[in-house]
Amino acid sequence: MEIGKNELLHTKQLEVKMNPNIFIKELSRLKFDNTFNPYSDLCEVYDYSNAPAFRRTILKKMLEAASKVEIDSIWIGRDLGHRGGRRTGLALTDDIHLLEHLGRWSVETKKITKGKPVPERTAAVIWSILEQIKSPIFLWNVFPLHPYQPDSPFSNRAHNSIERKAGEDLLEMLITYLKPKRLIAIGNDAEQAALKLAGDLDVIKVRHPSYGGQNIFIEQMRKIYNIETQLGKY
Repeated sequence: MEIGKNELLHTKQLEVKMNPNIFIKELSRLKFDNTFNPYSDLCEVYDYSNAPAFRRTILKKMLEAASKVEIDSIWIGRDLGHRGGRRTGLALTDDIHLLEHLGRWSVETKKITKGKPVPERTAAVIWSILEQIKSPIFLWNVFPLHPYQPDSPFSNRAHNSIERKAGEDLLEMLITYLKPKRLIAIGNDAEQAALKLAGDLDVIKVRHPSYGGQNIFIEQMRKIYNIETQLGKY
């Protein structure tokens, strides 16, 4: 019984603490070696000078909009990639699908990055499913920054245990704030974090679409959301 009381107190503390301004402030403070924080860091190669501020504004408006509806689920990925979230600041979203993502929450923005839109394969597969789902879905990652290999900022690596703990703290705040019906964990890392933080929520694990997993991912999502989807190459 005492453990239950402590968990309830912790949840109430998170609810009092969490709002979009506080969340983005905590998110923007995250700093680790060999990571890029799109909410506070400026990419000298691709970003316009006001890109971090635009990304913070976008996320704030999305959080505010999401808090006003009943969220079907939070889809949880692993971390931001250099062709996707590093540029957009949004999980599982590349330049190609940025406006579509913003449109789901009635958010607008000016151009964030220079040059032509850059596609990301994982984002293409994710959005091939999202385009067929009308339910409110929020996208996030276990680690919300872009981790890269030393001296190679436009590469990807898996986050480490210290980075993971920081990401889980923010994910817990997000779950408490948005109160989704369930969590969709995309891959093993996401499943581990989701099971740790879910509480009474259902956790559904699906295959990550990278490394040849796209068709399995699509088929699993088709069954979860009862939609007709053509399998194909991305």
